[in-house]
Formats: sequence, structure tokens, C-alpha cells
Amino acid sequence: MLSASTLEQIASAAASIGALNDATLDSLKKNWPDLRFTFCNDDDMPARLSPALRGEGFNVYLVGGGEHCLSLTQDIGQAIGVVLAQVEED
Repeated sequence: MLSASTLEQIASAAASIGALNDATLDSLKKNWPDLRFTFCNDDDMPARLSPALRGEGFNVYLVGGGEHCLSLTQDIGQAIGVVLAQVEED
């Protein structure tokens, strides 16, 4: 389960690494092995869903695992992972 503090630590760690790629995810998984991580472009996220946290160059969304299916959630108490969504500069 995630907390606001852990979410901020994840965002800080991702920002310090720089690029969002497989190496970034590997590093995050080593620090938080019980959480799920993935990345994509922010344009791939549903427009109706607000990020749980905005980082520098990326947004953070929550992944829930209720009812045995993964889905996006805005309930940090239900979150079992995060999506790091890179924001493209126009």
C-alpha cells in the first residue's frame, strides 16, 4: 500500500534519475519491491483522470489492484503501484 510520503519519495527518486526508461523502473523496483511500476507518455493517460502528483517532466498516477484486476485509481489507500507518465514539452 502507498502513502503520500512514499509517493513523494518515488517522484523524487524518479526525478533524480532523469529519463523515464526501463533502468529507472528497475531502480524504483529495487527500492520499493512490493509496488508495481510502469511508464508511458502523459498523452496516453485518460484525460478525465488527474495525476496524483506532478513531477518535473512527468506526472504520477496510481494503479489499484482491487477485485483482482489492475486499474487506475485516485484512491491512494487502494494503490499498489504507480504509472510515471512523461509530459512532452510543446
